Amino acid sequence: MTKFNKILTIALLNAFFFFVISCKKLVVVSSPVNALTSENVYSDNATAASVLTGVYMSLNTNTPQTFSSINSISLASGLSADELIVYGGAANANSTLVQFYLNQLTPGLSTSSGQTIWKSIYSSIYVINVALERLLASNSLTPIVKQQLTGEAKFLRAFFYFYLVNLYGDVPLTTTSDYRFNSMLTRAPKTVVYQQVIADLKESQGLLSNGYVASDAMSNTLERVRPNKWAATALLARAYLYSGAYDSAEIQATAVINNTALYDTISLENVFLKNSREAIWQLQPVNAGWNTEDARVFILPSTGPTGNTSGSGFPVYLSPHLLNSFEPGDQRRRDWVDSVIVNSRIYYYPFKYKSATFNNPVTEYLMVLRIGEQYLIRAEARADVNNFNGALSDLNTIRARAGLQGVTAGDKASLLAAIMHERQVELFTEWGHRWLDLKRTDNLEIIMDNISTSKGSTWNSNWQWYPIPAYDIVQDPNLTQNPGY
Repeated sequence: MTKFNKILTIALLNAFFFFVISCKKLVVVSSPVNALTSENVYSDNATAASVLTGVYMSLNTNTPQTFSSINSISLASGLSADELIVYGGAANANSTLVQFYLNQLTPGLSTSSGQTIWKSIYSSIYVINVALERLLASNSLTPIVKQQLTGEAKFLRAFFYFYLVNLYGDVPLTTTSDYRFNSMLTRAPKTVVYQQVIADLKESQGLLSNGYVASDAMSNTLERVRPNKWAATALLARAYLYSGAYDSAEIQATAVINNTALYDTISLENVFLKNSREAIWQLQPVNAGWNTEDARVFILPSTGPTGNTSGSGFPVYLSPHLLNSFEPGDQRRRDWVDSVIVNSRIYYYPFKYKSATFNNPVTEYLMVLRIGEQYLIRAEARADVNNFNGALSDLNTIRARAGLQGVTAGDKASLLAAIMHERQVELFTEWGHRWLDLKRTDNLEIIMDNISTSKGSTWNSNWQWYPIPAYDIVQDPNLTQNPGY
């Protein structure tokens, strides 16, 4: 067996164990019993690295419309907000799609209604907490590997908690694998969760490599699929922005933007290619024969959208609200949106990823963090501290790439509104940015009152948070449900 095949086999085995764990209850995870959590895994560089490789694989294994992985967030939140429409509306056969679209999720005892996103994230956090404990106790790993893997684990834990707190509000916070402790957790306030996210990211900055490392967590590579120091810095900039620490957000975003040896804004058609200079962190495809799962879901065939009964088909397309947000001459509308005509009706769809044909060469990786967002983070942070010239410079960098003229702003409110508009048309259908932006800027009620009417429902402010799975509430007497469910 070659070295590559050995590493791949180990990763696949650990991914299997990962999914075994993920079938258990979430916060209330039973005592570890399998090889994934045994000390011998952390006595060897390759097997230790493969544990986190398994986590990366789990991020991108399932199709988004099965809602069984965190990679469903782009689809779920795009439906919840004003980016996507479900073909057939409430009559669509896929009840989960419709529940996200109508913002009428249910906490039920099953894994329906988006609960698998919660499940996937907490299962990942459990694996990461085990990894951090075993890495700390290991004395046999090469020091540089141990340091890198510890940094990756802390980065991933911050990444997962960032999405938990933004999708569910106050959430249980655990940094241990002790199932007895985890089974009695209460919901930590969002401010406390952000403190943990920021602490983990600051630690990971000092542990992760400056460049990119391969699957052995040590060798240099051109593949941007394992997080490095700059991925931690980019996510830290976002976390600071969301928590209102604008000076700190500017500092972190500036550090990434100034690293021109690795990163730069590039032409629109090349942004989402694998290992592009736009990419700070990407996920490799893991389903054989395919590029990104986003392309498989979003790119419509010539026959147009279809009803959906399971994790297949083409059940969504772009909303007129998003399409009408593009200014005349915006090249993102040309390069990142495409359409099909069916029975004289035009259906528009996201076209950031271009390859949705089986056995096409792998040319695209799923983008998670990219430099374009960092310019918009810094623009917003600068605007919030009244550095209007700096904010406009960053905002207009992104606009210039899209072929648009620069804007001016007479006051802070209009400048922030211009930045929010730019985020809407730059980051659409990427990792929930629109849904999270509406919530954190207190614009959700205004937008969703109108959007919900067009969807055929009436907006309820409780719907800004997804429901906690009822099964976990039954298992943990200290866990409470979000209001309205």
